[in-house]
Amino acid sequence: MQTKLQSTIVLSDDFINQIKQTVTPHWGDLGWVTYKRTYARWLDDKQRTENWDETVKRVVEGNINLDPRLHNGKLTEKVITELTQEAQDLFKLVYGLGATPSGRNLWIAGTDYQHRNGDALNNCWFIAMRPQPYGDSHIVPAYLDADQKAVSMPFSFLFDQLMKGGGVGFSVVTSNIDQMPAVDQAIDLTVVVSRESASHDASIKLGAVDKEDWVANHSLDDVIYETLPDTREGWVLANARMIDMHFNALNPEGKQHLVLDISNIRPKGAKIHGFGGTASGPMPLVEMLFDINQVLNQRAGSKLSAVDCTDMGNLIGKTVVAGNVRRSAELALGSDDDSEFITMKQDQAKLYHHRWASNNSVAINSSKVTYDDIADSITHNGEPGIVNLELSRHMGRTIDGYQENVDGNVEGTNPCGEISLANGEPCNLFEVFPSVATEQGWRLEDAFRLGTRFSKRVTFSHYDWEVSRRVINQNRRIGISMSGIQDWFLNDFGTRVVKGFKDSTDRVTGEPIKVPVYDEQISTRVDQLYQSINAADQAYSDELDCQTSIKHTTVKPSGTVAKLAGVSEGMHFHYAGYLIQRIRFQDSDPLLPALKQAGYKMEPDIYTKNTICVEFPVRAAHADSKAFASAGNVPIAEQFATQAFLQTYWSDNAVSCTVTFQPDEADQIASLLKQYRFTTKSTSLLPYAGDAFEQAPKEPITKDTFEQRRSQITGDVKAIFEAMNDDQKDVELVDQSDCAGGACPIR
Repeated sequence: MQTKLQSTIVLSDDFINQIKQTVTPHWGDLGWVTYKRTYARWLDDKQRTENWDETVKRVVEGNINLDPRLHNGKLTEKVITELTQEAQDLFKLVYGLGATPSGRNLWIAGTDYQHRNGDALNNCWFIAMRPQPYGDSHIVPAYLDADQKAVSMPFSFLFDQLMKGGGVGFSVVTSNIDQMPAVDQAIDLTVVVSRESASHDASIKLGAVDKEDWVANHSLDDVIYETLPDTREGWVLANARMIDMHFNALNPEGKQHLVLDISNIRPKGAKIHGFGGTASGPMPLVEMLFDINQVLNQRAGSKLSAVDCTDMGNLIGKTVVAGNVRRSAELALGSDDDSEFITMKQDQAKLYHHRWASNNSVAINSSKVTYDDIADSITHNGEPGIVNLELSRHMGRTIDGYQENVDGNVEGTNPCGEISLANGEPCNLFEVFPSVATEQGWRLEDAFRLGTRFSKRVTFSHYDWEVSRRVINQNRRIGISMSGIQDWFLNDFGTRVVKGFKDSTDRVTGEPIKVPVYDEQISTRVDQLYQSINAADQAYSDELDCQTSIKHTTVKPSGTVAKLAGVSEGMHFHYAGYLIQRIRFQDSDPLLPALKQAGYKMEPDIYTKNTICVEFPVRAAHADSKAFASAGNVPIAEQFATQAFLQTYWSDNAVSCTVTFQPDEADQIASLLKQYRFTTKSTSLLPYAGDAFEQAPKEPITKDTFEQRRSQITGDVKAIFEAMNDDQKDVELVDQSDCAGGACPIR
């Protein structure tokens, strides 16, 4: 009789203890504190938060057990042996901080929440704002057929993914907005709340009415009355019902009065099980419903515009931000000739009310767009960003040349711009820190192979939305990234990649330009690593009998995750050689007493109540090297050229880059955007702020100031924290970011 094989891979305590004794995590100056504050989950059975080895074990086991051979009846002893070894290699790599999954994976992988839906393992998503069917999804309004196109569907997708912690890019280009039907009728919306609800008084202040009074004085005959369940799906469906009632084809009953009962929604401060954190109460939802209904009512008898749809998306994002641990991240992609969209943030009242909730970019055509107006807007407002869908559809790496429709279904991008995406598709990220991995004895090809297989397994998760399942199965897209790129170049090659510039001419216009000269050794090595990832994907795809990934590599901005290992963020140059990094904590965070005792400066946050701002003096790697450059002094032309290098030799997806510029460099923006129009798939720019803002996240300082501030830190915060044994609270998190500019959430 054949013995049934064990189908779950588990890392043994003996193995983990062995690694803990032989491998030291490469914590950066902010690494352990950032980890403990951001990624260490609360353990009910131990009444404390995780330690790093427990987090890595959870994440690795959660990922390795996604291998479909463990579940499809094709399991063999050989597969078990190989996957166990791979899990051990992954644990060693991540524990030492030679590489990490995305922050989303560090938070969700291996939890019960992962098993409920795999969406939360992915950083970001994209959806086209046009009527679409819900299909076989976990959310389908009861009044619709699954295959019926609904105006609400993309907004429901956006709302759902934001509440699950993902950032969402959405497209309001003309070709999508033209598919939106005219708004047929205004809807009279009433929100009711029971006197027994703890949220009664706060909801009444926002426009809700007393349920008992309303029921006593109104008939239900001419209204649609819905009681909202205390679930994420309930919030999404309430908004969907309200949106669709404005359109006759989606409101066959023809009723014009909607009553939504919020009495069952848990109050502010109640614990959210599974995902983590605490509830915001129904108040943000109440405000959002009234605001979106007003946008639609004002368009009764006419069609929605790109600005209207962006406003609706922003109002949803604003609501999700009010949900404590979730941090909304949106990118709105409009047409480059839509002046109302491009200038919509100039309305200051609406900007401060909700339009801050998205970064706005425009989809350009390389050969047709003129850049002067865009560059002028960037100079004054830092927007719009540039997204070149044409390049994304027909090119991978620039060096591999034009490949017609190699990624032909691309319609947009994630909020940080490093992954070009089809409708409903997520970005699926893993990043290697080459200088750290090398220092810890890893062959880089092996580190990238492990990351490739990690990300490939994520594509076999259960996904809630049919539109996503379809495109994931088709594309199996992964995004293997490098971070600490500038540190790696200086550490291993002793130079920056751009060696200089030489005279040339634009291939179309014949205008004179300065083209970069790249270091040949770096170019060769980066290309070798790209080829190794392709080979690793081909080999694993053969093992799993699935399609190879449509694209493989990227450069993500890597804000929070880069802090763990203390490396430069993505492709970006360090903000300064020496700086004060400010991190914000909820005032009840158990880390604060240990930080204070260790000597870190802290003060109340001037922008947010009940928040403490802690200052960390930080020295960048190679800060005193002659080849070192920071965001405050590296020329804008070199930043553009560095992004172009990585798009040419490394990334077949895209490269996330926020180019910083000084005031006297603004006149170069238009010409540089034009010069790299056939190379760069997405770019955003911001003026270099330096220390212009009080309590800025990063403040450049001198070496002398750094040494003075470091001398005031007299204790090891990790040791003090553990000695205090004060890790007894499951607290909310504030100001989380997995991106250099704070655009993307980690949860």
